[in-house]
Amino acid sequence: MQIELDVNGETETFEASKSDSLLDVLRANGYTGAKRGCDTGACGFCTVHVDGEATLSCVTPVTKAEGASVQTIEGLGEQDDLHPVQQAFVDNTALQCGFCIPGMIMRSKALLDENPDPTEREVREALSDNLCRCTGYKKIVEAVLDAADRLDESRAVATDGGPPIDGDAPPDGAAGGTLDSGCPPGRCDCSGGET
Repeated sequence: MQIELDVNGETETFEASKSDSLLDVLRANGYTGAKRGCDTGACGFCTVHVDGEATLSCVTPVTKAEGASVQTIEGLGEQDDLHPVQQAFVDNTALQCGFCIPGMIMRSKALLDENPDPTEREVREALSDNLCRCTGYKKIVEAVLDAADRLDESRAVATDGGPPIDGDAPPDGAAGGTLDSGCPPGRCDCSGGET
C-alpha cells in the first residue's frame, strides 16, 4: 500500500504494509535519525513530532500517521545551522554515544514549544520516558534549560520600537518606561490611534 506523509515540510508517498510502524517507514526511506531501541515505546529513541506532538514512532502504526505532518531530527536543523536545541546539546556536551540524542532533542523541542520557560524539575519530568545509558542526565537537563534561554533571547521585538513581544524585557531605548518617541510601551499613539 502507499502512505502519504508530509515529512520535514515535503509531501512524500511511501510504500508500506499495514503492519509497519511509522519508524519502519521512516528508517526504510532514509530518515535514520529516529533510532530503533525497544520497539515497545519504553526508551524514547524513536521520538519524532507528528502534527507538532512528540510521538514514539516505533509504536505508532504508519496508517495512523497517514496525511500527518511528521518532523524528524533531520528536519530540525542543518549541520552548519543547528536549531537552538541542537546547538545547546553540543555546547553543553550533553551527549556521549549519541544514540538517544535525536529522541532527546525532539522531545526537548516539544517541551519548549509547549513550555518555553520550564523548571529543572519540569525538564526532568518531560524527559523521564527518554532513556540514556551513557550520562547521568545532568548535562542533558542543563542543555534543555540553556536552549530555553537561547530561544527566549531569539524572540522578536517589534521593529518600530514598540512594546516587546511575549512579555520580554523592554528594549534598551525603552528602559525607564517610555520609548524613544516619549510614549509609554504599549500605549503609543504616534501613528494616529491608541493601541
